[in-house]
Amino acid sequence: MRRPVRTIAGHARPLPPHVLRHRPPPRGRPVRPTRVTDQRHSSATASPRHAGPDRHAARRRAVAAADGQAAILLLGALMAVLTGAFVLGAVAKAVGTRDSAQRTADLAALAGAEAMHAAYPRLFEPAAIAGRSNPQHLEKAAYLERGRAAAVEVARRNGSEAAATDVGFPDGETLAPVRVRVTVERGLDLAGRRVDLSASAEAELAPPAGTGPPPFATGGGYDGPLAYRQGEPMRPDVALAFDRLARAARADGVDLIVSSGFRSDAEQAVLFARNPDPKWVAPPGTSLHRNATELDLGPRTAQGWLAENAPRFHFVLRYAWEPWHWGYTLNPRSTVRAKADGALGGRALPEFVPPRFAPAINRAAQRWSVSAALLAAQIWAESGFNPFAVSPAGAQGIAQFMPGTARGMGLDDPFDATRAIDAQAHLMRDLLRRFGTVPLALAAYNAGPAPVQACGCVPPFPETRGYVARILGLLDGAGATPAGTEGLTVRLVG
Repeated sequence: MRRPVRTIAGHARPLPPHVLRHRPPPRGRPVRPTRVTDQRHSSATASPRHAGPDRHAARRRAVAAADGQAAILLLGALMAVLTGAFVLGAVAKAVGTRDSAQRTADLAALAGAEAMHAAYPRLFEPAAIAGRSNPQHLEKAAYLERGRAAAVEVARRNGSEAAATDVGFPDGETLAPVRVRVTVERGLDLAGRRVDLSASAEAELAPPAGTGPPPFATGGGYDGPLAYRQGEPMRPDVALAFDRLARAARADGVDLIVSSGFRSDAEQAVLFARNPDPKWVAPPGTSLHRNATELDLGPRTAQGWLAENAPRFHFVLRYAWEPWHWGYTLNPRSTVRAKADGALGGRALPEFVPPRFAPAINRAAQRWSVSAALLAAQIWAESGFNPFAVSPAGAQGIAQFMPGTARGMGLDDPFDATRAIDAQAHLMRDLLRRFGTVPLALAAYNAGPAPVQACGCVPPFPETRGYVARILGLLDGAGATPAGTEGLTVRLVG
C-alpha cells in the first residue's frame, strides 16, 4: 500500500508519520476502528482458522480422554448388570430348589397320612376272636411303618433320596397316632459351593367338621324324619315307643341301652364287608334296619326283662339267636326277611370295656340319652379306664375332669368312677345339645366350649384334633360310628 503524499509548493513528498496519525478522516467516509493486536496474547486469541498444530493435538487428546472415561463407565455398568444377573439367577435357582423340596414334603406327608387313614380302623380290631388271631388287627408299630414307608416312597419318586427324607409322628406316643411330619433336604451348588436347603410338611387324620345328625333318613327303605335316642336314629313313632319301654324298665331297676337304630344300605355294606356272614350281618338292601323300625337293645342283663315285657310296647324279638334285636311292629314296613339280621355281636358296649364299669356306663347312657359306646370310647381315650388317673394338666379320675369343671357338674369326688361317669354323660348330653354333633361335643369336652363356639369347628389344637380322631376311630372299630359323621379326612396342617 502506498503512503499518501501531500503536495507542497508543487513538489510531491511523503507526509511524516505524525501527520498521518492525526490526519482527520475524509469527509463523507466512515471511520473504521483500528485493530490493535496484543502480541502477548496472540496465541490465545487467534482465530481457529489460524491455529497451529499444537491446538489440534490438544483437542484430540481431550476427546480421547473423554472417550476413555465413557468406556470405563460403560464397562462398569456392564459388569454391574452381569453381576446382578448372576445374583438373580442364583436366587431364582435357590427359590426353585426350595419350592421343589416343599412340594415333595407336602406330597410325602399326604401320602403318609393316606396310608395311615387306610389302616386306621385296623388299630381297633380285636387282636383275637374266639381264641384265634384276628388277621384284621394291626399293631401300632406296623401301622406307623405303613405311614413311614408311603411317605419315603413318594419323596423318592419326587427326587428325594431316602437318606434325605425324615419321617416322624408328633403324637406317636398316643393310643392311635393321627399326625405325620416329613422333612426333605436338598443340596444346591452355587459357584462351586454346596448349600443345604430343607422343607417340612405335616399332615393329619382330621375329624370332620360335623354338620349335625341328619334330620331325614336317606339311602335305605325309609326316607322320612328321624328322631334320636342315645345318639341313634329311628322313626319318631319308634322313639316314642322306646321312651315308654325305657320308663317301664327303669321302674323295675333296668337301664336300657340303644346300640343301633336306622342304618342306610351304604352303612350296612360297611358292616357286611367286615363280617360277611349273613347269619349275623344282613347283606345291603335286605336288613330291616334300613326301615328305621329296628333297635338293638342291651345290656345283656336286660335281655330277660325285654323278653318278658317288650311285647307289651309292640316290640317283637326278630330272631331267637339275636336276643338284642327288637323290631317295632306297628309299622307297615316291619316285615321279617328270610335270613337273620343283626349288628356285630349285638353288643351294647364295645369289647374293650372292663366288665366292672359296664353297669355304670349303661345307667349313665340311659339316664342322659347319650350313646353308651361313645361314653366308653371317650373314657378309654381319657384315662384307659383308670379311676385314679391324673394328667399333667391336673385332670382327675376316670373321666378326667378338671377340678373346676367337676364342681360345676356337682361332682365332689372325681375319683369316684360311678359318679364321674354319670357326670361325664351329663356333660356330654349338654354339649351335644349345644353343638349338635359328636365331633364338636368331643372337642368342647377336651378344649372347652369357648374355642369350639368361636370357630364352629374342631379347634386347630393338635391335642384336641387327635383326641376327637381317636374316639371316632374307636367308635368306628366298634361298629358304632355316630350318625352324621362321615369319618376322618386327610389334610395338610403345616
